[in-house]
Amino acid sequence: MLTLRLTRGSRPLVQLRRLLVAAAAAGSGFLLLYVLAEATARPAGSFPRLLWALLPLAATVHLAVRTARTDPATRPREGMDAVGLGPLHLALAAAASTAVACTLGSALALAAFLHLRGDLGGLPFDGAGAALLHADRPLPLAAALTLLALTPLAASAAAAALTLRPRTPAAPAAGLPWGIALAACGLAVLGHAGPAGGGLPAGWALTAAGLVLAGPGLAYACGALVQAVRPGALRLLAGRTLQEEASRLGRPLGVLCAAGTAAIAAALPGRGGIAGISAPLGPLTAPAFALTVLCAAATLLAAAVEVRQARAASRAALADLGAPGSVLRTAATVRAAALLAVCLPVCWGIARLTSLALTG
Repeated sequence: MLTLRLTRGSRPLVQLRRLLVAAAAAGSGFLLLYVLAEATARPAGSFPRLLWALLPLAATVHLAVRTARTDPATRPREGMDAVGLGPLHLALAAAASTAVACTLGSALALAAFLHLRGDLGGLPFDGAGAALLHADRPLPLAAALTLLALTPLAASAAAAALTLRPRTPAAPAAGLPWGIALAACGLAVLGHAGPAGGGLPAGWALTAAGLVLAGPGLAYACGALVQAVRPGALRLLAGRTLQEEASRLGRPLGVLCAAGTAAIAAALPGRGGIAGISAPLGPLTAPAFALTVLCAAATLLAAAVEVRQARAASRAALADLGAPGSVLRTAATVRAAALLAVCLPVCWGIARLTSLALTG
């Protein structure tokens, strides 16, 4: 009961983040239901379609976990043990909050799917997607509920396991060589497959994994770039802060870089565009891709909020020393500009290499 009261009594911004998680869960749930409807009409190729639909699901789970880590109701505070909210109960609170948001999204997905199929009457646009969603075929209810349960179960389990897990500091740039090696292997697989695109799933999976692994190293390199060539106090503050938080921002940054690289590669003209080779989810390929990109961007923003919460004491100390608020805001702007200056060329370069590899 106390957990529910903490969840319900949160600030509007916290509730907005939970609504974003619910919206992402609704989108991923709708995609899973579409894959199920496609499997009833065209069983051949249903398993690869399910694998592609799991990518937005993974992005949704990642967003849900990051949102749970920034939730004030799940952060350890002094005196919480006295009211029965120790580490275990806080982890359960994170799981409960995440499960509620994801379950709401899955329920909305089921309602929208049935409505567009024409199974729910009396509403506008009823049956508008009957042909696309194969309304002429019966929908297996047990399979639909099982697929819809994937997001709440995976997100709540990950939130409970990772939200309050103690972190050991690691060298942010340690994964950069391995990430570069994985990305190079992925490009090699794409080049070996050639214009046929047969190696697209495996090659792109390796490339994306390499970008995610290299994310902390990229963030650390951005911090070093900010401090290069006789830095002043502002650039020192921005660069060292970015280097200290590279391990927290790196993984979400790598995921967003992977999604951005895929977006650029899909937009490139000619046969090298990913969209021109494969549309694994049919008409919903573009919405699924957009959902993945938006989840990646929202996850990076949630990680930035987590970093801001973790550095509250440092900001207070700087304010006590007389540092104006404009300095802290300018330092944050410098960090964001450095990330864009490094990551955008990296994304464009890998997307261009992907295009060249696919064209043979």
